[in-house]
Amino acid sequence: MSDEWIVNNCAVLVVIIFVLMLGRFLSRQQNVRVTYFMGVILFFTSVVTPLRTALNGHWNIVTDLPFHLCGISGLICSFLPFLKRKQGLFDFVFYTGIIGGIMSVLTPQMNGFDGSDFSYLEYYVRHVLIFLMPLYMLQNLNIRPSKYSVLRSFGILNILLIIIMPLNFYLGSNYMYLAEPPQANNPLIIGVWPYYLLWFELFIIILMSIFYGLSTIKFDTKKTN
Repeated sequence: MSDEWIVNNCAVLVVIIFVLMLGRFLSRQQNVRVTYFMGVILFFTSVVTPLRTALNGHWNIVTDLPFHLCGISGLICSFLPFLKRKQGLFDFVFYTGIIGGIMSVLTPQMNGFDGSDFSYLEYYVRHVLIFLMPLYMLQNLNIRPSKYSVLRSFGILNILLIIIMPLNFYLGSNYMYLAEPPQANNPLIIGVWPYYLLWFELFIIILMSIFYGLSTIKFDTKKTN
């Protein structure tokens, strides 16, 4: 709740509202192009940021692999608009992108922050886009989470957990915050390892169910061609 936190979150809220409102005045093809633009930006950050870190001599396998949930969501979102068959991946990032994006903005933890304006801005742009893209597709392209998407996405998350947790022990890393809780004051993190993971699983399935329920509500929007 610092002044910086308030300013940043107000700016994020304004950007999200502006982009979602803008989409209502665009044709379907124009909205598709907007998602292309989002995907290109996410791909750019997925490539340039680790490359920049490597060129600066700061890249580390323990901290800089794209194995955090937001990193995985960002990679998926960078390709998602260009895929013809996107329902399965959309189902996954609808939950991980929205939940991860919200938590990353409300409780920011900039791993690998090098003190530069680029790194600071990239953090917010990336996390806002993984939150914004599925919402934009839902509102303007009428792509909705499919039936049983909550269970499938929850299952995929736990498969990732099974894969990444041993990797963390091997590397001494903390991808997906499976080895220790994030340093940021996150209200969804209760207790110490491994108990906070059990609480997190409960909160995730509840939030997924809530967002799926909200996604089934159809609002009157402008017809686009």
